[in-house]
Amino acid sequence: MNILALDTSTQYCSVALLHDGKLTFREELAGQKHSELILPMIDALLGASNLQLTHLDGVAFGAGPGSFTGLRIACGVAQGLAFGVGLPVVPVGTLLALAQAAGAPRVVACLDARMGEIYHAVYQRHGASWSETAAPSVCKAEAAPALEGGDWVGLGSGFAVYGDALAARYHGQLAQVQPQAFPHAREIAQLAEPVLAAGNGVPAEQALPIYVRDKVARKMHERT
Repeated sequence: MNILALDTSTQYCSVALLHDGKLTFREELAGQKHSELILPMIDALLGASNLQLTHLDGVAFGAGPGSFTGLRIACGVAQGLAFGVGLPVVPVGTLLALAQAAGAPRVVACLDARMGEIYHAVYQRHGASWSETAAPSVCKAEAAPALEGGDWVGLGSGFAVYGDALAARYHGQLAQVQPQAFPHAREIAQLAEPVLAAGNGVPAEQALPIYVRDKVARKMHERT
């Protein structure tokens, strides 16, 4: 199976190609240049494997939560590429992609949501699949959903920005924290593979971002 995956949900830009069981990828700290970087990165990755879009079985993208602009870029690029050649699309949650990268069975995934909040989800691995202990949400770090038991691994920029509040919230329950972890196209490709293998991708025009938060900016009176 050949799957192209991409993620632009954070300050990083990454693309990955799962080709006949082999995973290759490219990544770059993009800042605000995702739209400039993403298509050349895809072209380079496909070219290195001598593949064209018509050789793919599907396209996957980091659907969110994350940067609103970044999510729209990834969704738009995935839709455009897939629509042109009639490929299915798999929207993959960015917090689930974080969990996939953890190498641990119990994961608290947190991304900095700005505005004093975090994007948060809790996952547990069961064999090759994951279950949601707490679904993706946006909240204050000190009000993050409670955990049961210990040996949890915390990942993502939420721990970098709100580490003290999350450490207090989950006192004694976190075995490890990886605050520099970020969603990556590599794990998005892995998570998309069983979905496409089961024929459960969606038509390009039906692929949508997962925003979680509807409000993206404070009004003037709220800032003061």
